Amino acid sequence: MEPAVARGSDGGVRATYLATVAVLVAAVVAPEDAEAAGRKSRRSSVTAPARTKTKKATKEKAAKSGKAAKSRSGKRTVDRVASNDRRHGGAREDDEPQRTPRAGVLTPLARIIHCPADMVAVAGRVCVDRFELRLIDTQSSAAWSPFFPPDPVRARGIVAFYDELRDKESEPWLGALLPIPRVPTTFPDRATFKAISEAGVVPQGHLTADEAEGACRASGKRLCSESEWLTACRGDGGTDFPYGTSYRQGACNVYRESHPSWLLHGNAARYHDDPRNNLVATDEGPLLRKTGATPACASRWGDDAIYDMVGNLDEWVADAHGVFAGGFYSRPNKSGCFARVSNHPRAYSDYSTGARCCADPFVDG
Repeated sequence: MEPAVARGSDGGVRATYLATVAVLVAAVVAPEDAEAAGRKSRRSSVTAPARTKTKKATKEKAAKSGKAAKSRSGKRTVDRVASNDRRHGGAREDDEPQRTPRAGVLTPLARIIHCPADMVAVAGRVCVDRFELRLIDTQSSAAWSPFFPPDPVRARGIVAFYDELRDKESEPWLGALLPIPRVPTTFPDRATFKAISEAGVVPQGHLTADEAEGACRASGKRLCSESEWLTACRGDGGTDFPYGTSYRQGACNVYRESHPSWLLHGNAARYHDDPRNNLVATDEGPLLRKTGATPACASRWGDDAIYDMVGNLDEWVADAHGVFAGGFYSRPNKSGCFARVSNHPRAYSDYSTGARCCADPFVDG
């Protein structure tokens, strides 16, 4: 089972809509219908044109769409799905203004600590989730869809918006072809969720800092401080990247070849609430990978490791003003563990914002 695949260079994208994407979508939100959905969409394919818009036309369009970007609180509602916050390409995090100063690295303590089985002991100080989190219902333990914000009412509104938009869009963009995943129907409108850390699952995007913090708290954990997160990412060798001292393309799932909103809609600056963003793939595989699927991107601590701290999804850390770290798969980031964004409020979310949890350790003696 694979997401929708877009083939070709970033300058001239040739998008092929695979039948198996319907199987993946159905398996996430309606497993019993997966096989039938796959058969129904067996032969769809399409070719996307090269990007030929002039800079002037792009700026004019961005100026028009920017008026509906976000509410004052930072929360994006269904009628404000346009966002100019992210683009494929452009300035790296180090070139962007930071609202808050960067945190420092913690000094390791020479003591033995003990952590839960799903966490890794870091620097004699803190326990850190081995994988990016996913969400389950606190009452039923049913898995929430990672392609929607953890709010059933808002999620249904998002589906209604994109159902209508899809009817208006046309080929060759994937947005005209790729089915929109359905919201799970077994959750109450005011469902509450807790964080789970495990290998081989699609991690949860569309999280605000408060939602991430609440999910960690419901699991008896908490959001990592930025210093804890940064220390964990650098491993016991204290390197700037999980795998070593210098950037290596492809070692982590970051700085990928294209942007999902471009492949879906021909516009990387908009539609960041689209639940299909994290279902898009290229010749190199899914843009968003399952937890632990990039083994080289491992921050080593003794004989254990923490995965995907750079790339895959941005990860919220505990900061009163709002900070997420590590970069996500399409972010042009070569800063490794020092990648951070602090110019969004805690109420911000999009397809690329995830998290992992920390916890205080058990200490001998």
